Amino acid sequence: MKLYNFFRSGTSHRLRIALNLKGLQTEYVAVDLRTEQHLGDSFKAVNPQMLVPALAVDGKVLIQSPAIIEWLEETHPTPALLPARADDRAHVRALAALVGCDIHPINNRRILEYLRKTLGADEAAVNTWCATWITAGFDAFEALLAADPKRGRFCFGDTPTVADVYLVPQIESARRFKVDLGPWPLISAVDAACAALDAFKNATPLAQPDAA
Repeated sequence: MKLYNFFRSGTSHRLRIALNLKGLQTEYVAVDLRTEQHLGDSFKAVNPQMLVPALAVDGKVLIQSPAIIEWLEETHPTPALLPARADDRAHVRALAALVGCDIHPINNRRILEYLRKTLGADEAAVNTWCATWITAGFDAFEALLAADPKRGRFCFGDTPTVADVYLVPQIESARRFKVDLGPWPLISAVDAACAALDAFKNATPLAQPDAA
């Protein structure tokens, strides 16, 4: 498997975590978003959407991190990243979607570059924009964690699920945009539990070869 990704990309980060949890090795192919390498013809031939991550496997290229993570769960089911019961799976997927659908998309690089270059937003305004949507999402996420009687050390129970896979990169993004995590002790506790696992440690942005 060949993983096209960027060290600081939240979607790349979540896919690296999922791959690590599954114990899968990939060839790391850095696509530098800072120099707009993703907009070049060579990467466009890999992914016409010109977004990371992309996973090349068996002559195919898989795109969109939610689809790739679902593919991983279906093709490499152990260890499972979704619970056994249908209602529990729905809960975990909802937590993941809260991040993947409602926080991350409006804070990703394309949006922020539009704010900077087209609307003239300075970095303080960009940070305020990001903090607004992270705060709204994390308030809801924290409330869902607090209301869940099955919550353990992780978002659901005592083993990582796709909810943790999605949450941890968003926490990394929150720190980058100077969001105080103090209001969300349960989220912070999950982050600490994940940080103790090699699968999460080895997926962090600064642990990647293109982070230098």
